[in-house]
Amino acid sequence: MSPILFYFFAALSLIFGIAVIANRNPVASALSLVVSFLGLAALFVGLDAYFIAVIQVLVYAGAVMVLFLFIIMLLDLKAEERRKINLFAYVGGGIVTAGFVVELWFVLQKFDLGKTGFPPLAAKGVDDVRNVGNVLFLTHNLPFQVIGILILVATIGVVVLSKRELK
Repeated sequence: MSPILFYFFAALSLIFGIAVIANRNPVASALSLVVSFLGLAALFVGLDAYFIAVIQVLVYAGAVMVLFLFIIMLLDLKAEERRKINLFAYVGGGIVTAGFVVELWFVLQKFDLGKTGFPPLAAKGVDDVRNVGNVLFLTHNLPFQVIGILILVATIGVVVLSKRELK
């Protein structure tokens, strides 16, 4: 991955990660989290971890965020009202953040392994998907099936509980 793409996707993940916290509307916050997850998936693609990138998109940006949005819609959360700015908290948080960044800078300057490049990747004999599939379906088949049934029961329970009765 070129450094320009790395910095772009890293900045995308950070900006939308901050937007998750900064947004007052819970739906906008959840959608910002989806974009942040997609930026992380792009960073995994840059590391040649394609399986983890696909799982990041399918599980986190897909299933988990659909669940979060369903809960937000079910609870009918409104946008948070504006409160008076607490200047003391903002200044204290800024001082702590600046101290952490300075401390991190000094630690990274002393860390010699951070200045060397990564060794080349090992030759690809068997891909990651085959290894994960073998472990999942040969070694842990019963727990995998039990979790599938548990998720099915939980989904049916959510649908039954969220169904509104007609009067």
